[in-house]
Order: sequence, then C-alpha cells, then structure tokens
Amino acid sequence: MIVHHAGEVAPKDLRLDATLDAARAAVWRCWREPALLKEWYCPKPWRVDSIDAVYEPGGRFNSVFAGPNGERFENVGCLIEIETGRKLVFTDGYTEGFTPAEKHFMAGYLELSDAPDGKTRMIWGARHATQEDTKKHLDMGFVEGWKAAALQLEALAAHLD
Repeated sequence: MIVHHAGEVAPKDLRLDATLDAARAAVWRCWREPALLKEWYCPKPWRVDSIDAVYEPGGRFNSVFAGPNGERFENVGCLIEIETGRKLVFTDGYTEGFTPAEKHFMAGYLELSDAPDGKTRMIWGARHATQEDTKKHLDMGFVEGWKAAALQLEALAAHLD
C-alpha cells in the first residue's frame, strides 16, 4: 500500500494508492452500501455511528464518527460525481443539492480499477483548499488512519466475493 503525502502527487493532495485483494464489485459495494460503509470507514477503535447518503450527484453524503472516549465528529457533505463501480467524488464544501457549506475542509475522491488476479486498485484521496488544512489532515492521523481503514475495507470486501 502506498500513501502519498502533500506535494508528492499534487500540492494539497493526500492520497492512498492500494491494491486490494478483493473484486472491484465487492469494493464498490463497501463504498456504496451504507451498512457496509459503516463497518470499515473509520479506523478502529473509532466507529461510524451513522451514514445518511443519497448516491446521486448533489445527493447528501453525511456521517457521524464516534471515538472510544465519547468523541463525536459529524461530516456533512455532498456527492459531486458518481461513475458506478469506478468513481466517487464528494465534498464538505457543499451540502445536499449543491448548497454551499459555511466551512470547507476537503474534497474526497475514489477511483477503482481492475488489477491482476481479480484484485482491485483503489486510489482514495483528499484535496484541500489550503496548506493548513492539508497539514491538519496529516496531524489528524491521515496516513495511519486511512491505511487502517483500507485494510478494514479489504477484509470486508474479500468476504463479499
């Protein structure tokens, strides 16, 4: 698994590039089905308390993360682009219906493609408006957190094949 830091791919872009030992259709299901997304989207011991998503451009993409000590982190966002089985783009810069949000932290993206031997290449990233936001995301544990979440996703998707 390769994790790219800010500036390695593009300024203010954090990115994880992984080959998962699971079929692309199963990996897509883990992103597309809220019940499955809840199982892997946060690195343990954190968990996803709720996912409220409408999978269409302009649809909401909201979640609540819960920490082991009672922490709660609400994510309110909007899906920008969807290419079934291949691509998702989402952001907290808008809420449902492309309504501008008061604050903006990142735009997230997912690209899936077939890899040899029935595996899936997953590029999962976050683009930030400022260097400060990029650093904040790194300080929040982007590298280890997203790697842990990707491994959780891989384990779940492998059982869906």
